[in-house]
Amino acid sequence: MTRFPRLVVFDLDYTLWPFWVDTHVEPPFHRSRDGSVRDSNEKMVRLYPEVPDVLERLHGLGVTMAAASRTGEIRGANQLLELFDLTKYFAYKEIYPGCKVTHFERLQQKSGIPYSEMIFFDDEKRNIIDVSKLGVTCIHVQSEMSLHTLTKGLETFAKS
Repeated sequence: MTRFPRLVVFDLDYTLWPFWVDTHVEPPFHRSRDGSVRDSNEKMVRLYPEVPDVLERLHGLGVTMAAASRTGEIRGANQLLELFDLTKYFAYKEIYPGCKVTHFERLQQKSGIPYSEMIFFDDEKRNIIDVSKLGVTCIHVQSEMSLHTLTKGLETFAKS
């Protein structure tokens, strides 16, 4: 039987969506009449296309998920998770400036899940390096979070 992680953690900026929430868009965000999510300048804000499928696939497998972001725009990041209807997927959220290691220490304390049972997807190499030292399986997201990236990550985890 394939071994799945007990906790899958996602970075937000340039992992689930194609921008930095604290510099490239202008909070507060809202849903417009056409159903799209927009910033305060009416600029359309989107997720990477396969993100809902990725989260739904993990949810279907019964895997616990968390969001971990170092953004300074805490309210905006949480607002986007709400507007994109993603909060239902995340049992834990660690969204505040600082070191990703701190995010993982808190996730470990809150969840009781050992680092060896976690997988982390992030676009920033420095976060991958820092968090991998804890014993977390880390996957460098080089373009965007997709089903292919998820599958590769789960395969890497299963072999670890």
